[in-house]
Amino acid sequence: MSTLCTRLKNVDEAGVYQLNCSADELREAADRAGFAILEADIAGVHGKGEFLAAIAQAVKAPDWFGHNLDALADALGDLSWCRAPGYVLLLRNGGDTFGLLDDHPVVTEIFAGAAAFWKSQGKAFWVFYC
Repeated sequence: MSTLCTRLKNVDEAGVYQLNCSADELREAADRAGFAILEADIAGVHGKGEFLAAIAQAVKAPDWFGHNLDALADALGDLSWCRAPGYVLLLRNGGDTFGLLDDHPVVTEIFAGAAAFWKSQGKAFWVFYC
């Protein structure tokens, strides 16, 4: 088992990180770990609405998803429609601001909160951006 796969399984390390390997390496390691790989290309994102739509599509959010930040937090803390031993959310082409300016700090907090929630459930929840 690769070192990356082993690290992905470490619930205590899970959180929000800049990707420092190739996306293919991450996908392969997540697949080996049996994790759900949720991926969004956010290159064309301009603002909160487009960002939320991209994330909703990536996580295959249910119809009740309200396309607001509260709904994002609720969906990432549920994922009952995507059962897995762990989760990797890969945000491609958005840089370290995820294509957001004003809402970036709140979104980062939501991602960190989701990682903390899943940690309390014994599951790793990772967000990688590149």
